[in-house]
Order: sequence, then C-alpha cells, then structure tokens
Amino acid sequence: MASVLKLLRRKELLVVGGFLVLANFMVYQFGVHPLPQFFLFSDVHHQEDVKKLGRILREAATEDNTVIITTLNRAWSEPNSTFDLFLESFHVGKGTKPLLRHVVVACLDPEAYSRCLEVHPRRCYFIETAEIDFSNEKSFMTPEFLKMMWRRIEFLDVMWFRDPFPRLSKDVDFQISCDRFNGNDSDIKNEVNTGFIFVQANNRTIGLYDYWYASRFRFPNKNDQEVFNDIKEDWDIAEIGLRMRFLDTKYFGGFCEPSRDLDKACTMHANCCVGLDNKINDLREVLVDWRNYLYSAETYNGEDMTWRKPKNCMKQWWWKKRKTSIRVKT
Repeated sequence: MASVLKLLRRKELLVVGGFLVLANFMVYQFGVHPLPQFFLFSDVHHQEDVKKLGRILREAATEDNTVIITTLNRAWSEPNSTFDLFLESFHVGKGTKPLLRHVVVACLDPEAYSRCLEVHPRRCYFIETAEIDFSNEKSFMTPEFLKMMWRRIEFLDVMWFRDPFPRLSKDVDFQISCDRFNGNDSDIKNEVNTGFIFVQANNRTIGLYDYWYASRFRFPNKNDQEVFNDIKEDWDIAEIGLRMRFLDTKYFGGFCEPSRDLDKACTMHANCCVGLDNKINDLREVLVDWRNYLYSAETYNGEDMTWRKPKNCMKQWWWKKRKTSIRVKT
C-alpha cells in the first residue's frame, strides 16, 4: 500500500496512452495495488481520495481485475463531441455495450466531471490539476499541446466496434496499437500509436512507464507517442525484460491504416489527423459506415464493405504528401 501512496503523491499527472486497458491489478480496502504510473495525481494526500479511487476501480473491474481507463476534459466532453461519439460506438458495436461498465474516466476539470456524471455515472473520477488548464483543445505541437499530451488528453478518438479482448494476449506485458503495422507483431520497428494500450500491472510495466515519462526531457519538443517510438529500442527497456506486442491494424485500425475487413475490425482510431472538429466530423462518418455495414450484413448476407476515406482529415498536408495510397472505398 505504501508504494501506491508514493505514486499517488507525485506532483505530475500522467495518463500516457489514449485508451489504457489495465489488467491484473488488485484492489484492497483502502486503495489499489499495484497501480503503476498510469495515474500520477497532483496533491492527493487524503485517504478518502484513495478510497474513492479504489471503490471506482473495484466496481469497474472485470472478474480478472481489468479496467479500461481514459481521460476527459471540457473541450472533448461537450454534447455531440468526441465523448458522445465514443459512447455511441459502444452502443452500436457488436458485443461492446457490456464493456462500458468497465470504463473509468479520469476527469481533468469540473465541467468534464459534471458531464461524465451525467452520461457515465459511477465511473468518473475528478483529478484537480492546478498547474495547467486542461479544459481546452490545444494547437498541435505547441508547447501547451505537448504539456497536454504528456498528461494525455487526446484519448476519445478511438471507436470501439467489437470486443478487443479476444485479440489480446494474456501472457504479454505491454500491447500497443500502430499507425502502420508491418505484419510482424513482435517487430520493434512497427510505428506505434498510443491510442490503445493493453498493460499488465507489474514491475516490468512500471519500469517502462517510469523510463518513458523520464525520457520526455531528452526529447523536449516531442509528444508521448513520438518519444515512445524513439525509445522502444533502447537498451534500458530491453533490460527491463518487458514482453511487448504490436497490434495488427487489421483489428485495431485507424485513419493512417484502416482495417480493410469490417468483419474483423475491433477499433477505429482518428489518427493521422489534427483538429477536434476534423476528428469529430470524420468519426461521425465512421459511425455511419458502421451502421451501413451492420445493415448490409443483415440484409445482404455480408456484402463487401469498408471505411470511406476521412474527408476532413485528408485535407491536411501530410495526407496530400503521402506516397502510398490507402485502399478504401470513396
């Protein structure tokens, strides 16, 4: 328990990774153990705070002590914004609605907390962060954006359409989604995306997160995802003995590299895209595509369908400069 309180008393807030699926943690009467550096809170000294967090995690946990953790701020929690789209994906996905009871939302401002209680009650935890305003969207790669990314605000732009757990390995410490997948799930050369991470709570993953977070000083102008891509081959990580796996975009796709077979798609991430409005507009189209797919599968016995190109995100400069095309229907 002492190690938990030590982590909770850290002065920084960190939720590295968009969706963090935390597995194999144990909840005791007064808190959580071991709760690694996925949650680092500001000025949390009171036993009541630890007990409240423990209660929320205990109620949200699956039978094998797994919870799905994400964060929320005011800009992303407004009605008809990404939080609503995220919740909708669970409702329209195949077998995903029951997973909502296991989603815990760490809210970074009072407005987000109020909105979370309204639409996702009993799974909301308010973290007070006095050192920086987390409530608004920040411009991409500005100093304010980088501060936000290291406290991980870009989070709810992953749509859940199938239960991903059958596609995850129980004997791997750390599993992470990719912007682009090269076909080998053990190849460190895969270009990772921190939108979806499955983590076993143990000393090896605690060591990884400690090293990852400390590495931000070596790369002051990069966000958490870029830093991970830079450090994943470091000898220090190899010494930890971490068992790492890279998730196939066939199941965990995104705008960078979408799953081409909707019969296999589990999640869809609005990566390779900047701007809250762009993401919202294109994610709405993703939900339309999914509904059309469900209707087609029911009516026409599984007609060949896939995602349309993300129109708003494709207007951005890196889409125009890409040399390789994405084979999706227009």
